Amino acid sequence: MAKDMQQPELIMSELDVLRIERLIEKTPGLAKQVAHLESELARATVVKPENIPADVVTMNSRVRFRITETGKEFERTLVYPADAEKTEDSISIFAPIGSALVGMRVGETIEWPTQQGKSHVEVIEIVYQPERDGHFTS
Repeated sequence: MAKDMQQPELIMSELDVLRIERLIEKTPGLAKQVAHLESELARATVVKPENIPADVVTMNSRVRFRITETGKEFERTLVYPADAEKTEDSISIFAPIGSALVGMRVGETIEWPTQQGKSHVEVIEIVYQPERDGHFTS
């Protein structure tokens, strides 16, 4: 396991950032849960939705990723909390792994907090990305 791993650059849609910030403001009592997400938002490069590269995880993207410590792979859709129960195999942006995935590129690995300490997640593939398919407001 890498020591003091360099976190990858994050690229986020200005629409996603605006919506996430509004959700954080409207949801009192989440400060501890979203502290990691807020730090990720603060360090992200923010671009217009139509300028998002096709290999970047955005909201409503369907992503294949791997937990590097276990080698276990998952495929999930990154959603807003209200959509978590509506979408099969989804993960909320407010979940630690959700906040770790947003803004990452295929092939990148990021360290993220878990109940057991820290783990590493690698983005393997973006199965679906709204912006890549011309959906700039979803």
